[in-house]
Amino acid sequence: MANYDQKLGIKLWAEEDRPREKLLQHGRRHLTDAELIAILIGSGNKTETAVDLSKRILLFYENNLARLGKASIQDLSKFKGIGEAKALAIVAGLELGLRRKETPTEERVKVVASRDAYLYLQNTFSDLNHEEFWVLLLDRSNHIMGKHLISKGGQAGTIADPKMIFKVALEHNAASIVVAHNHPSGNLNPSESDDRITRSLVASGQMLNLLIADHLIFGHNSYYSYRDQERI
Repeated sequence: MANYDQKLGIKLWAEEDRPREKLLQHGRRHLTDAELIAILIGSGNKTETAVDLSKRILLFYENNLARLGKASIQDLSKFKGIGEAKALAIVAGLELGLRRKETPTEERVKVVASRDAYLYLQNTFSDLNHEEFWVLLLDRSNHIMGKHLISKGGQAGTIADPKMIFKVALEHNAASIVVAHNHPSGNLNPSESDDRITRSLVASGQMLNLLIADHLIFGHNSYYSYRDQERI
């Protein structure tokens, strides 16, 4: 068993390798356990970076997160550079991970027809007296990954920026999207503006290999589907 103060040596980390920057640029899956713990504790001590300190802690627990998760505040506070606040951060972070594993996964909604998307967004557009434009993100199996508000406006309409729509879709690695907006008047007939934005999105999506699965217009307890009308 290693001792609490086993030294791993100081390393000079390039900017792109620092944990926070690495998380922002590459995502959480690219970080090691030590780097994730380093983000929790924030800083190291006079002789170690936060990552080196985290590696030493992991080494003591034989790089076993389950064993580390059983450590008490007092146990962690014995490491040089780990005070009560940092120990609390580690314990809280690992406890959240444990609770996440114990939480039942919600059944994801699959969009196989326009009505599936309509029912998913029905409450979003319910009782609005202004226009909003939303996008549904779908994975390769047509399961809904999430929804995002693109813009909101007045009773006369709202501006949907295709660049923002595709930015959201690409950032979340969507395979296809459903766009939707409402007509507060209840009139389901697409406007010339609705037709233009639909054509623009379909054309841009083809270049980006991102399918526009549908464009829905919400009215009063009903909807219009460009897909159902064979206009996409």
